Amino acid sequence: MTAGTPEDLQNTSSLDLTSTEDEGLWLDVAFTWLVRLFAFCTIAIMVWMTVVIFQQAFPAIQEFGIGFLWSQEWDVGALLFGALPYIYGTLATSTIALLIAIPIGLSVALVTSENFLPPWVRSPIAFLVELIAAIPSVIIGLWGIFVLIPFLLPITLWLHNTLGWIPLFSTEPFGPGLLPAGVILAIMILPTMAAISREVLIAVPGELRSASGALGATRWETIFRVILPAGLSGTLGAATLALGRALGETMAVTMVIGNSPLISISLLDPASSIPSLLANQFAEALDDLHIGALMYLALILFVLTLVVNIIAVLMVRFLSPNLRES
Repeated sequence: MTAGTPEDLQNTSSLDLTSTEDEGLWLDVAFTWLVRLFAFCTIAIMVWMTVVIFQQAFPAIQEFGIGFLWSQEWDVGALLFGALPYIYGTLATSTIALLIAIPIGLSVALVTSENFLPPWVRSPIAFLVELIAAIPSVIIGLWGIFVLIPFLLPITLWLHNTLGWIPLFSTEPFGPGLLPAGVILAIMILPTMAAISREVLIAVPGELRSASGALGATRWETIFRVILPAGLSGTLGAATLALGRALGETMAVTMVIGNSPLISISLLDPASSIPSLLANQFAEALDDLHIGALMYLALILFVLTLVVNIIAVLMVRFLSPNLRES
């Protein structure tokens, strides 16, 4: 076997193995255009949804303007509407959910991705956690009413009696409220957080573990100083996607949050969120201005979710060296 000429080597180095030009692979070309068509259809549907929501919300936008965002009134009879209590409830419950779900989800991801347990135990644990995502939200809401709230009531009473001097626990609990709603949301976003983080940690190259061990690091030093930093961008992406789901969750939150139009800093007081208000009032809304105010809230929720996803993409791109260099 003889070596090729310099011209042959130059032609080989410039060869693009993915190119289908001049090969007549019409099926590849057709499939590429089909995928592009589906991608553009997705963008077109999103733009269409935005236009429809904006059109429906326009009477309220025209009537209340930007002041709708910080107004606290919601009086259907007087046709006075403000979004602040519902924006606060949505952000507060989502924040509580993230504070609970991130450490638990990361723990589940570590237990199911590292060799703390034998494989025949790890796989069922991962499967059972992911199975929570398949439970309908109304079922989780019923579980919240009949199991979670009675379970949390003595704990919240103890928090009020012991730490009542802290504004977060300053009111006496009676059942539904921000805290039960946040816990319900944490349970619902836990599969997203755990499953994506698990895949991220599994994808960390084994050479990093071996190199860390060869340098004398313990298992926990390897986890906290090598594996978790290596998967940081993916873990943050998982947390942001979980937040996106928490912002839009409706039925389970509606059943346990208490649906109060008042703003209270206490986590033990009832509150309301944008999805819960839409679920409660949209079917009974008759006046155009009432419908417009509800659609204005839907538009705000849409923008919030969009901003969260954009931040997630930017964070992953900023923290991932490969993507940052591309």
